[in-house]
Amino acid sequence: MRCGVRWRAAVSVIAAGLTLGGAALAPKAFAQERLARGDSAERVRPDPTLTPGAIDPTVTEANIHATICRTGWTRAIRPPLPYTEALKRRQIDEYGYADRRLGRYEEDHLIPLSLGGSPTDPRNLWPQPRHAAGGWDAARKDDLELWLHDLVCQGRMSLAEAQRSIAGDWVRTYRRHPPPPEIAGSAYAHGYGGYGGYAR
Repeated sequence: MRCGVRWRAAVSVIAAGLTLGGAALAPKAFAQERLARGDSAERVRPDPTLTPGAIDPTVTEANIHATICRTGWTRAIRPPLPYTEALKRRQIDEYGYADRRLGRYEEDHLIPLSLGGSPTDPRNLWPQPRHAAGGWDAARKDDLELWLHDLVCQGRMSLAEAQRSIAGDWVRTYRRHPPPPEIAGSAYAHGYGGYGGYAR
């Protein structure tokens, strides 16, 4: 499948808030095949058939200053730990990861809560490796999320563009919009990373 076709399919899912039919139940074989051929670069991105992304329809461009740009927003809507831990266990199996230790993964929102991602939709959550090929790990994605949030809240990027870009390919988005030095490598110091979520 060409990248453009896959991207349009993922965007339509995000925009419409629909599932990809039965595909979410079938990609384990695909994941195992991918791991068997050593395609480590793909492991830094979620499987688009399992995790295409999903948005919170209550967050819109018109109300960002009352929602995602308000201090404490993500903390108030973050799903409870028992829910995300149970989902992480299930998704580690669905993704076909050989290493099944929960601590090796962060149950990550593909479209982060700080950009209007759905808090609880499994299509927006995936077990992201804490350590990944080329340094494209959970901490680096957190830096990107923090930077895109700042761009959106400053009016320098639309909410829809930020959602589309991070859902489509967060590594490519990082390369196109690299966080400045004061953010790069420091999302946790800003109170962003981990279970506490975005706290600015």
